[in-house]
Amino acid sequence: MTGAFPAIRLRRSRSASWSRALHRETVLTPADLIWPLFVTEGTGVEEPIGTLPGVSRWSLDGIAARAKEAVSLGIPCVALFPNTPPGLRSADGAEALNRDNLMCRAIRAIRDACGSDVGVLTDVALDPYTSHGQDGLLGPEGQVVNDATVEVLVGQALVQAEAGADIVAPSDMMDGRIGAIRSALEGAGHHNVQIMSYAAKFASAFYGPFRDAVGSSGLLKGDKKSYQMDPANGEEALREVALDLAEGADSVMVKPGLAYLDIIWRVKQQFNVPVFAYQVSGEYALIEAGAAAGAGDRDALLMEKLLAFKRAGCSGVLTYHAPVAARLLGA
Repeated sequence: MTGAFPAIRLRRSRSASWSRALHRETVLTPADLIWPLFVTEGTGVEEPIGTLPGVSRWSLDGIAARAKEAVSLGIPCVALFPNTPPGLRSADGAEALNRDNLMCRAIRAIRDACGSDVGVLTDVALDPYTSHGQDGLLGPEGQVVNDATVEVLVGQALVQAEAGADIVAPSDMMDGRIGAIRSALEGAGHHNVQIMSYAAKFASAFYGPFRDAVGSSGLLKGDKKSYQMDPANGEEALREVALDLAEGADSVMVKPGLAYLDIIWRVKQQFNVPVFAYQVSGEYALIEAGAAAGAGDRDALLMEKLLAFKRAGCSGVLTYHAPVAARLLGA
């Protein structure tokens, strides 16, 4: 920068709202949002989630209605997460391969309601289906085994693609699963099904309310540190992203979001590919709790955080605040 005060007064461009809008570097729109939705069995069911104020599990008719709402708000994509009934959970997560499971029926319900007007992103991982709450199969000593898990994930991705998923999003963090899923999708003729890889998913303390929502929190034996990333590591995150892109990922995700803005920035700078952040359940809950305690205005807090994701380099953000943010942006 050349020049000095008073010839240079940076406050000039901030002096009026029209000028601030004109000089704004980062723009957030409803098209930047993905709305995560929790699916449950039944008809006419809405189950509020206690640890996620304002978020519910919905039966298929409610999921279809939420998808229509997304379309009306300009939200381009919804992400589905099933709360599988306890009786259908097993050590091998076999329900994940059922072509008529809750996830696949939810995909079809949205397709029937909205056609191709909204994108459908589906979670590929076994924790909603296993009786032990882990994202993969367990070996004889109780450890999560990689290669056998990948075989099941491939089958899971295929049944979701067959049901009409637009994006399959492996959140399991097994090695080699992106390449295996891409090969299977190509082989089955699903050439246009995208893979959004949870490429840098950290073993975070912010996931608690999500596990409540999908019914795995009370089932989880041990932790997930042997496959989710160490929060202390940044270089490793870049290696994970590089591998997933080489194996055929169309986009990558960093999860959680706000505590890992540095990772988002580094991924965008190094690879210049579509990067998404997941503003996870704990982050959402903290905003709601802070606002309820009078620590700040809820709407202002959530919009500032969403802008931070975009400023760091995100193409979009998965957030439970998506409908709230879309309404604010459309106001």
